[in-house]
Amino acid sequence: QVQLVESGGGLVQAGDSLRLSCAASGRTFSSYAMGWFRQAPGKEREFVGAISWSGGRTYYADSVKGRFTIDRDNAKNTVSLHMNSLKPEDTAVYYCAAAPTRVGVPVILERYGYWGQGTQVTVSP
Repeated sequence: QVQLVESGGGLVQAGDSLRLSCAASGRTFSSYAMGWFRQAPGKEREFVGAISWSGGRTYYADSVKGRFTIDRDNAKNTVSLHMNSLKPEDTAVYYCAAAPTRVGVPVILERYGYWGQGTQVTVSP
């Protein structure tokens, strides 16, 4: 089992950068692929990106590809979402999630069994 706590959200202007962090508890962090999802008001939660258990593979949604990157530090039980060139349409609550797998990089929400509480990111025009 793993517990996740996100941090780093806030209000920024279009074009700015922001880094979200997710701290995980538990001794088996490296057994999980980690993902980031977001949910805007009135919309369904959507996949942003994910990273394999080792950090060797990543996958991103087309909407953020080239602007967002994910990395992880298994020694520190942390995963980060680096967001550059932010746009107003990136405004959402961002969630960190853990999928108990060492195979692949899950992209669908149902593969993730553990979720953080979310952190708000607001991008003004």
